[in-house]
Amino acid sequence: MPKKYLIGVDLGTSGTKAALYQIDGKLISESSVEVPLFYPKPGVVEQENEDFYTSAARTVRECVRSSGVEPQAIAAIAFDSQMAGVGLVDEDFKPVARFDSWLDMRCQPFIERMDKEAGDRITRLTGCPPTCDHGPKMLWWKDQQPAIYQRTAKFVMPVAYVVGRLAGLKADQAFIDHTFIHFSGFSDAQKGTWSGELCERFGLDPTKLPTIVDPSDIVGEVTEASAKEFGLAPGTLIAAGAGDTAANALGAGIVRAGMIFDVAGTAAVLAGCTDKFVADAKNRALLTMRSVIPGLWDPLAYIGGGGIALRWFRDQFYNTSLAKTLPVSEDLYTRMIALVETVPPGSEGLLFSPHLGGRICPSSPEMRGAWVGVSWSHTQAHFARAILESIAYEYAYYLKILKELLPGLELVEARAVGGGARSGVWNQIKADVLDVPYQRLKGNEFGAWGAAMIAGKAAGVIDDLAAHAEKTAILSGKPSMPSKAGHEIYAPIVEKYISLERALNEYFTG
Repeated sequence: MPKKYLIGVDLGTSGTKAALYQIDGKLISESSVEVPLFYPKPGVVEQENEDFYTSAARTVRECVRSSGVEPQAIAAIAFDSQMAGVGLVDEDFKPVARFDSWLDMRCQPFIERMDKEAGDRITRLTGCPPTCDHGPKMLWWKDQQPAIYQRTAKFVMPVAYVVGRLAGLKADQAFIDHTFIHFSGFSDAQKGTWSGELCERFGLDPTKLPTIVDPSDIVGEVTEASAKEFGLAPGTLIAAGAGDTAANALGAGIVRAGMIFDVAGTAAVLAGCTDKFVADAKNRALLTMRSVIPGLWDPLAYIGGGGIALRWFRDQFYNTSLAKTLPVSEDLYTRMIALVETVPPGSEGLLFSPHLGGRICPSSPEMRGAWVGVSWSHTQAHFARAILESIAYEYAYYLKILKELLPGLELVEARAVGGGARSGVWNQIKADVLDVPYQRLKGNEFGAWGAAMIAGKAAGVIDDLAAHAEKTAILSGKPSMPSKAGHEIYAPIVEKYISLERALNEYFTG
């Protein structure tokens, strides 16, 4: 039977989504379920490893059932997942503890230790400064839970755990693909290997680290037992997959140096695409992830207060009367954005700092949000526009660092996805601030399609992954083109914003 279909599964923090596609990218069916998080005590956030597996089985089985596609016609399957948390398995690939979520902050003392002892070296080797990711978490388990650490055969990502169960792997077959390793704290990203130097320096047993592979490597086949749970044919090929940000970038067609990827969601994520590795040791703002596409890198940074800052303003200020929140209607955002259009670029001197819960890139958890330059003439419209502009200013700061690291880099196009991408006004603000065309994409799910393409490459039904990704990323309307006049207004404001953030950081940390 011809192999005409691919499956991609996104293992998110709060939910799992599976999708079945034709090779040309046409969506045939999809399914999603929620996945619980556990908060046993303050600062502790955990998940059950087995929930990743059962949610994947449930969603894939539903995709196959509802599509009417014969399981034998599915060429391959691949997964993407959240990137900075870590799981622990024993020799038989069974969990020895709950999954240590990227939201879990127990490892904070070990972030500080790694930063103090070798922060610059870690940043230059891995592409990522010490933060709440695999490295400090593994050291926490070693120091605080030595018995569990001793029982741990391998530290694994959700992708590897699900594949391990699906393919019946043992611990010595555990893997991690190269899009994750900037978050490891113990890699040499350019070589695509583990760093013996860093493992020795911090006393981490390197035998507990999984084998580093390419995303499209075949890492197993679906077993008879798992085939029944997933609704797949036994022997279906399984590719290594990728981290969720890398899979999303691939699904959006970010496959050429100079492209930008803007995930305008609850958080705001901006990723560049370069053909050279960069390590932001000076500012500690950019995290450099290896792309799924060979030879490319995705330096990225993100803001915790992206779209959620606009929602906060809506609920606490715009949609209130006499200190009481009014009923939320579907057109509230539309009405707010319409107000924004009545205010000139720069919000007549009003600046907003969007770091209400701390700054993430560069890390400054003590920081909080701020309004600066408030005058009697400022209205709700000014405050709303200043929020939109603050995200663009923060993006400009990230790109300024990237251009300093790579002076010859020419930015050619930004591609925007997520709820914020639906706003033409916001896209235009970003285009003017960053001086780059802003293109919205059709669709809402890019990670699952990115994973599915990786599966197709592994199975041999997709030859040129970059070309296929670019061809199947469907543009939505014409791009928002940068205005020369708008950019000239915004350029000096960006410099003021950068100075403001520096001063606010000193204030909140001093």
